[in-house]
Amino acid sequence: MTSQSKYLRFSFFGMIYFAEGIILGYFASINALYMIESGLDMTKVGIFSSIALIPFVLKIFFGMLSDKFNFFGLGHRKPYIVIGLLVQIACLLVVAQLNPGKQYWVFVGMAFLLQLGMAFFDTCADGLALDITPLSEKGVLQGFMVGGRAIGVIVAASTCGFIAEKLGWSSVFYFLAILTLLPFILLFFVKETVRQPGEDFNWKAFGAFKDRQVLAAAGVGLIVFMVIVGANQIINPSFQDKMELSLGTAGLITTVWGVGVTLGAIVGGIVMDKFGDKKALWISMLTVAPTLLLMAFATNIPTAFVTAALFGVAYGISQACYFALAMKYTQPSIAASMYSILMAVTNIGQGIGLALSGVLADNLGYIYAFAAFALLIFLVIPFMPVLFKQETQKS
Repeated sequence: MTSQSKYLRFSFFGMIYFAEGIILGYFASINALYMIESGLDMTKVGIFSSIALIPFVLKIFFGMLSDKFNFFGLGHRKPYIVIGLLVQIACLLVVAQLNPGKQYWVFVGMAFLLQLGMAFFDTCADGLALDITPLSEKGVLQGFMVGGRAIGVIVAASTCGFIAEKLGWSSVFYFLAILTLLPFILLFFVKETVRQPGEDFNWKAFGAFKDRQVLAAAGVGLIVFMVIVGANQIINPSFQDKMELSLGTAGLITTVWGVGVTLGAIVGGIVMDKFGDKKALWISMLTVAPTLLLMAFATNIPTAFVTAALFGVAYGISQACYFALAMKYTQPSIAASMYSILMAVTNIGQGIGLALSGVLADNLGYIYAFAAFALLIFLVIPFMPVLFKQETQKS
């Protein structure tokens, strides 16, 4: 581990996740409304979102690249982070010139490439975090990461709707491209560690995936992210269906959601470090389910803001707890690869959830879609006896 300031480290990782959060904030607040406004239905929005997530399923290959190859002697992590950030910026500049209604598949393709860049820097940043962060700080680290992402969501959600209304959609994407530059402020001050003997890339380390607890952790991640991300996609469309939201109001609702995520990330990190993995996972489930049921029956603007904030807290707790849990199962020699596999499984879950939420909303309505996701979160329970086998034996 490196002796550099933990505040520098945490701030940098918060900024990296901020660059991811601004894209999430755009997608969570107004992308669905943008596509609907362009003449597309929720099924096509769901298909778009699922395809755009494919790069995150491919994170394993980015992790292996980062673990195995030192980029021209410049490092295993930081050069790849730079490449990913630049790809995101370039794609945003191109997307600004497209119309999703008239150029749907081109729009999908550019979103795919944008997410490819994001998945690249996200994976390598995770690897860097695993390299230089003591395990005793994993909860606080994930609080900064999830919190940084949530702040990105807040910034994007609170401004993108108004920018779209006042300046047009192209200005939204230019704005997001500028914000993506922010991580460069600290990138060159954070140091990579020099690998010690035994920490080089080792194919045998992948044998860890034969472990039933690792497989159970992957299953939990798939379910949790299928539920929270799938449900999150239909929040603003459901409110729009009931309340005729303006783009500005939709953005503010997502801003409130982002504040909730930030608070939830902080709470989740503290809960994870103080009370342990098992209790944290139960808290995650028992906050997600009721908030989704409340969301289903929100019928006016005040309740929309309250339920969005509550679900944001549940979302933040769930993310911070699972990310910290996943850190326990990484092997140093394949840190980015192994963690990226666990994250890739969560992204498969997200893809399933995004497609499922669109289909459920179009065919059954928003109330039943939220109710279905509230029930699906409890599919985590069958994995818990295996995941926490050692804790059960000790008790």
